[in-house]
Amino acid sequence: MNLNDYKPGEFYDELMTASGRPRAAARAVWKYLKSLDKEELDERKAACEVAALVAGITFRVYFEDTGVDRAMPFDLIPRVIPKKEWDEVSAGLEQRVRALNLFIDDLYNDQKIIADGVVPADLIAGSENFREQCRGFSPPLGIWAHICGSDLVRDSDGTIYVLEDNLRIPSGVSYMLENRQVMKRAFPELFENSGIQPVDDYAPQLYEMLASLSPEPMEMPNVVVLTPGAFNSAYFEHAYLAQQMGVELVEGRDLVVGDDNCVYMRTIAGLEQVDVIYRRVDDAFLDPEAFRPDSLLGVPGLMRAWKSGKVALANAPGSGVADDKVVYAWVPEIIEYYLGEKPKLANVPTWKCSDPADLKYVLANIGDLVVKPANESGGYGMLIGPRSTKKEQAEFRRRIKADPRNYIAQPTLALSTCPTFVPGGVGGRHVDLRPFILSGRETYVTTGGLTRVALKAGSLVVNSSQGGGSKDTWIVDTEATGGRR
Repeated sequence: MNLNDYKPGEFYDELMTASGRPRAAARAVWKYLKSLDKEELDERKAACEVAALVAGITFRVYFEDTGVDRAMPFDLIPRVIPKKEWDEVSAGLEQRVRALNLFIDDLYNDQKIIADGVVPADLIAGSENFREQCRGFSPPLGIWAHICGSDLVRDSDGTIYVLEDNLRIPSGVSYMLENRQVMKRAFPELFENSGIQPVDDYAPQLYEMLASLSPEPMEMPNVVVLTPGAFNSAYFEHAYLAQQMGVELVEGRDLVVGDDNCVYMRTIAGLEQVDVIYRRVDDAFLDPEAFRPDSLLGVPGLMRAWKSGKVALANAPGSGVADDKVVYAWVPEIIEYYLGEKPKLANVPTWKCSDPADLKYVLANIGDLVVKPANESGGYGMLIGPRSTKKEQAEFRRRIKADPRNYIAQPTLALSTCPTFVPGGVGGRHVDLRPFILSGRETYVTTGGLTRVALKAGSLVVNSSQGGGSKDTWIVDTEATGGRR
């Protein structure tokens, strides 16, 4: 099979209409790719794979107590979205994150949304990501989630839904940036006049946002990236972003909190004060004085320094309370409560197992639903009803009955597909999209994001740890006379 043989299937296809014609924003790239013969396509594909390998684009898969670094599978057929549609999505993401930050700030302070009966008290009481250590505190500007990655999916009718929000330590932006560099090297001619919007301003935007958080206004605050270390699954990204921003990559042992509650970095020239920490360490391991006393990854006294206003942390500890998958079910109400607006982006229809009527429906229809626990990630711990066994369904019924607050259920969406190179030719594979939103004094939304693709035929699980890959995402301005690099 080659590109000429590709026909969209029963699902919404990101590049092709149901009649088999390329969508308006994808015409240029589709025409160009079809002009290349099989040998040329194979050469470009091989060049992309080599470029990704040389760049060191890897992720870590854990097997018991060991870890294996793997190259991130990359597909050279991009996902294309028209700029006009993306502008609407971007506005919806900005609205959503604004409301979620207000929600988090309220939860750790007055809890008005609970007192007004919009969100039940036991929802928060049952959240493992609610941090009592953050009660009574509000960071500058009331912003807790400075970096957010919201997962988007498109259904069979073309509707874009928010599948989940990632507000703790969202990852994947480095793959988005490197995918673009790989594509520029493979298809430089396509970026000359195709109206493809740039993504390479992310690192400067990230640095500018982080620098703006400095407790003391200064031209060049000392910003660092705090990593758990080289054995973390996202270490490539930690190192990559530090390098792109021109800041130090540090581990917990490199930092110390002084008697003045300031944070200092150990250097060969002595202690150097740190103003802003972009932390990629989970809350529980961040400060052994405040959280897990056995943690060797964090910095003793870091919470004390943060609450004293001597250092800024992004994302703020406790921000994960809002990316609980059960809290997700209340986001439409959260938006209306804090902003007085209707959501611009819809949630996937969701049944809350803590609700008796919803629970009854889920237990009776579990074979048709996707059941998710509150705090699992990476596609783990969930049940995809139509592909589950009777035994698996019975086990999930037992788990749900034992702890209904911990579960939600959603319909099995017919996720959109995108043409993808697979063994034997080109086939449609399901995709999702993770754009990134930066919140500081100003808000920035990436032009596109990380498109993840399920490389296995029929699979709905796009996570790299379970065999997924990625694509470059092109936001195309069809009205532009020329694209920007």
